[in-house]
Amino acid sequence: MMGEQAVLVGAIWAGALLLWLGFLLFYDGFRRPLTRAEIDAFLGTLGDRMEETGNDSARLRAFLEDDDGREFVMVNLVRTRPGQVTDPASGETRAGSEWLRRYSDPFVRGLIARGGHPLYVGAKVGGYIDAWNTPADPGWSLVGTMRYRSRRDLIRMAADPAFRAVHPNKTLGIETTFSFPTQRQIAFYASPRVTVGLGLALAAALAHIALLTWA
Repeated sequence: MMGEQAVLVGAIWAGALLLWLGFLLFYDGFRRPLTRAEIDAFLGTLGDRMEETGNDSARLRAFLEDDDGREFVMVNLVRTRPGQVTDPASGETRAGSEWLRRYSDPFVRGLIARGGHPLYVGAKVGGYIDAWNTPADPGWSLVGTMRYRSRRDLIRMAADPAFRAVHPNKTLGIETTFSFPTQRQIAFYASPRVTVGLGLALAAALAHIALLTWA
């Protein structure tokens, strides 16, 4: 009996370890930098979209070509459209915040499916407290930080037909925005690597204790 119990205990902890390693593989990916062919193919699908929205495709290309395969966090500041907004294509009218939600919900689901997730989303509760040589506050509504597993995941999301189908909701819901990518230098929080590992270790420990109790 003791030998069987030892085998079961080993299986419990080995299973927890394998689940954690599988999660790490999903969460971190293979960390392969983008190739020039991947970048060219993606930018070729954008056409004039970058310039039409006042963005610089050369800046995007530089970011993609500088890929190190690692995760990054996109910082987003958003001013939602006030009041009711009518979709010129469908004639449907909704609040600007509702249009934004119809974009952000599918976006977040797609992000999670690719190993990313929101880190922090908050509503603005005051004007600029400390600002040097910056334009006047346009009336930001929200700030959000989104973790991407890699720049490859960013372009795959942007090229996904399902994502492009809901993208018009973003322009209906957002009046002003800017976003820029960052990489962590200091962070005082436990990443999912740690929390998932601890959760699996706790589950394995409880199963171990239960096995000893029932033996």
